[in-house]
Amino acid sequence: MFRLTLGLFTVVVLLSACSKSVEKSSTTGWNYNDPEWGGFQKLDYEGQIIGPNLVPIEGGTFNMGLTEQDVTFEWNNVPRRVTVSSFYMDETEVANIDYREYLHWLRKTYVSYPGVWRQALPDTLVWREELAYNEPMVETYFRHPSYDTYPVVGVNWEQATKYAEWRSDRVNEMILIERGILNPTPDQKDSETFNTKSYLAGQYAGNVKKNLKDNVTGGERQVTFEDGILLPDYILPTEAQWEYAALALRGNQPTSQDEVVTDRRLYPWNGNTARYKKHTKTQGDIQANFKRGRGDYMGMAGALNDNASIPGPVRSFLPNDFGLYNMAGNVSEWVQDVYRPMTSTTLSDPENHDLNSFRGNVFKELILDEEGKPIAKDSLGKLKFQMVEDSMVAERENYRKGNVKNFRDGDAEYVKYGYGVTTLINDSSRVIKGGSWGDRLFWLSPGARRYKNQIKSDRTLGFRCAMVRVGAEGFDGDLGGNNFKEAGASKIKRRYK
Repeated sequence: MFRLTLGLFTVVVLLSACSKSVEKSSTTGWNYNDPEWGGFQKLDYEGQIIGPNLVPIEGGTFNMGLTEQDVTFEWNNVPRRVTVSSFYMDETEVANIDYREYLHWLRKTYVSYPGVWRQALPDTLVWREELAYNEPMVETYFRHPSYDTYPVVGVNWEQATKYAEWRSDRVNEMILIERGILNPTPDQKDSETFNTKSYLAGQYAGNVKKNLKDNVTGGERQVTFEDGILLPDYILPTEAQWEYAALALRGNQPTSQDEVVTDRRLYPWNGNTARYKKHTKTQGDIQANFKRGRGDYMGMAGALNDNASIPGPVRSFLPNDFGLYNMAGNVSEWVQDVYRPMTSTTLSDPENHDLNSFRGNVFKELILDEEGKPIAKDSLGKLKFQMVEDSMVAERENYRKGNVKNFRDGDAEYVKYGYGVTTLINDSSRVIKGGSWGDRLFWLSPGARRYKNQIKSDRTLGFRCAMVRVGAEGFDGDLGGNNFKEAGASKIKRRYK
């Protein structure tokens, strides 16, 4: 009897000790998450969740550049080896219904600033043509429910960028609502709207349901950036990200252990034609929406080859090996980059970096008050930023200017662009990737590139968004990866489908 009692006592003591065990700092020995020891917080971080409509794109090295014959003889995308870090990409192009949701929110929210809504309107007149009858498209394509799932067009680069900013805030606001931190506030107006950066800076309180526990005071506090709850911003993908995602060369890697790609792709699929290969249910069918030849936008009655004389639904055709739809055809897409025809990454001509290559950086910083805090948010509820002054970074080793869109332009050993005289290329020229419903097959190659001024739009041009991956490059074993359901987050993913 004594032995049994002693055994039970020992078990109780051990369980009590386990229940009271706390994690300690490996460098100081102080307790984490303990108010008596300062309350420094260490999270049991699950990983980055997948935002709405995004799919994970595991990064890696690839040959960026044109893989087709350069029939235009522009030599504006010379093949070179680069690496792209892991990121997330929209499964589809942004559709008409998505953009109309954005316009609806702007109109009902910024009641004192109707110009914000007007500036966001797509240009539906892009459908007009002097010698074609497209007037019905002016009236119907963007507004009629028949075209809800078709890609939005007539949106310029600046409008697409603002849409991505708005989407970031709406997704993060919904995360806080579904975690029980904020109550929904659909009647928010003007400056009292949720903005991620304003919230993190303490300039937006919102309709609080229950804040997080404060390990220092024992009370409550707002969510901070260090909590890892809020997602990074939705952005337009860089050219390198877009091209890497479009090629989807992981589909030609025999196993996950082999650093071998069995076939170099001309298009987002294997083969040198636009038809599905043999021995498939879709054998011989066209696998993208493009212009097959002069006067042939969709084939013959009874045998339509792509079922669309104009853009088609955003989930048309089979997705590529990353699960992305219409990375060739349907509509061309805006990316972040400022266009330049020089793309070399050699040591003698380092026009682009070989890790996350990008041209278009304008480095910005928050405008702070005398106490080092962000000044009051603006009338639209957003924090105020300014470009980094050159004088503040002149002595840095990694960058010397705040605006480096025209990096090395005009230098003695490089070309000087005479905008309006010898070229139409300037700092407002943005890269366009992917062929459209109105393009020939050549432009469907992921390496093909064109440009357009960022304030211009077109009926063949749309966009999709991306998001950076924070933390580990691999996706296995966390909420952002291939084992998403096994990680116990299937409900979250279904919510965002």
